[in-house]
Amino acid sequence: MEKPVVLGTLGTVYGIKGWLKVNSFTDVAEAIFDYNPWLINQNGVWREIQVSSWKRHNKGLICKLDGIDVREDALALTNVEIGVAADLLPALPEGEFYWRDLIGCSVVTTRGYDMGKVTELMETGSNDVLVVEANVKDAFGAKERLIPFLEEQVIKNIDLTARTIEVDWDPGFSFPR
Repeated sequence: MEKPVVLGTLGTVYGIKGWLKVNSFTDVAEAIFDYNPWLINQNGVWREIQVSSWKRHNKGLICKLDGIDVREDALALTNVEIGVAADLLPALPEGEFYWRDLIGCSVVTTRGYDMGKVTELMETGSNDVLVVEANVKDAFGAKERLIPFLEEQVIKNIDLTARTIEVDWDPGFSFPR
């Protein structure tokens, strides 16, 4: 099985009948319930589980999972990841990308300098940021670079087939982290 896309985590137990709080990573928190079945990660093993019911509670969300009917069973699921199969995610319009698709891409400047590979993305208030692990033999001594994900201004081209991101960025410039 391909590694699921993590959309959230199960939180603490709510009540005595097996309900759990849900920490959703989706843009609209309730959208996590649009995906079924969920895959949950317990002790490194992904397994399928169905959501039988969910509701808003105060400023959060809670859910009831099939087969989890008592508090003790729900306790075993606190803090586990909630994932879904990647093919359940909607197709994006051209020019838009899921973060997971950018991780592992090589980052190359418009002048051909190989800056390394994307290891993660960070969300900031104004724009997303590529975290690029520098190559072992980096001429500038950088170990990691933070490159703003500003399309057209910094990000010049993304080729997911070739797994490359072309940037207009000085390889000698890096933010401290």
